[in-house]
Amino acid sequence: MTYEATRTRQSAADGEHIAPAPRVSVQAFCETVETAAAIQAAGEDRRLGKAHLKIQMGGIAAAVEAYRTAATPNVIIIETEGRNDDILTGLDTLAEVCDSGTRVVVIGHQNDVLLYRELTRRGVSDYLISPVGTLDVVRAVCGLFSAPDAKPVGRVIAVVGAKGGVGASTIAHNIAFAIGRDLQLDTVVADLDLGFGTAGLDFNQDPPQGIADAVFSPDRIDTNFVDRLLSKCADHLSLLTAPATLDRVYDFSTESFDSIIDALRASMPFVVLDLPHQWTGWTRRTLMAADDILIVAMPDLANLRNAKNMLDLLKAARPNDHRPYYLLNNVGVPKRPEISSADFAKALGDQPVAIIPFEPQVFGAAANNGQMIAELSASHRTAESFRQLAQLLTGRSESKKSKPSLFSPLFDKLLKRA
Repeated sequence: MTYEATRTRQSAADGEHIAPAPRVSVQAFCETVETAAAIQAAGEDRRLGKAHLKIQMGGIAAAVEAYRTAATPNVIIIETEGRNDDILTGLDTLAEVCDSGTRVVVIGHQNDVLLYRELTRRGVSDYLISPVGTLDVVRAVCGLFSAPDAKPVGRVIAVVGAKGGVGASTIAHNIAFAIGRDLQLDTVVADLDLGFGTAGLDFNQDPPQGIADAVFSPDRIDTNFVDRLLSKCADHLSLLTAPATLDRVYDFSTESFDSIIDALRASMPFVVLDLPHQWTGWTRRTLMAADDILIVAMPDLANLRNAKNMLDLLKAARPNDHRPYYLLNNVGVPKRPEISSADFAKALGDQPVAIIPFEPQVFGAAANNGQMIAELSASHRTAESFRQLAQLLTGRSESKKSKPSLFSPLFDKLLKRA
């Protein structure tokens, strides 16, 4: 990190991928209520959801006094309004009571490159210039645990239906296939509908192990264990299948899938979650923690209501994230009255990222053959839509040149916005 990069940080960054922090303790010592408020808001961000945050006033002096008789946390955030010499003197005093391994982030009011260099020489992990925004704090704390030479933390994409039976699983599987095959990025599909999941059928896979082996053995979960459960579908695509059996009930606690998703995130650049249409503690938590969300809806009133409710809730609960995307599926069923995409956009306050037409022959043939749309017909317009959705959700360019589609201008605009 350079001083210039620190100076040019923005308080908001739509679409920016910030890897979440692990379970760490963070204590902040502020001198202004504005900084305290920004840090408090950062503690409510999903990426610091596992961190334990405590905020006090008093700056460096309060921190030194607090740690004379107590162990220091993983991260200390110090705000100081002092001049250069006062800052350095205070930090030297703090170093005398600071445990080894504790990382220090300083928020100062001095825009001075010499000060920054002296702070880094003394071992300060980061220096932010006041005033700071919520994302500045999130980025600083999370950045401490994702060093440039560390293994990258994967991006989690959650796909969920606004209503049951809208084809969300088919959409999720085809997008994941496009990420793996067309963008050539290592991807895993995790089928979280343990009772009725269709990922095994859609990819023509029947592995002996799957996600149930992980969720019912929480003490065994680590990266190596989850890797052994994955079924290879293609060069860059793996599958974590659901058992799709009814010999047991699948009642899960709110945090049941946390360790599985963490293990997948640690080993795969992209994780596509195929979420069932349920509203439980664990599905809500999984949606809230995802990096990107795609809601699949059909053009009728129930879907419109549900999609709006989901979008409103997710936008309010994730104020520092890109708003969830939505698409319309099975549009144009003969003789069926439908709500237009324009009316959907007006009600939801945003355009759909794609409109997938009703084409029962191609989708039915793909489902019965255990194939993706691109496998059945690589040049089909819907296959091109899935490729562009893959680009949008990963923020990557396609490695293979494809023909422009009907929705190219809309996708180009959304990619620029993201």
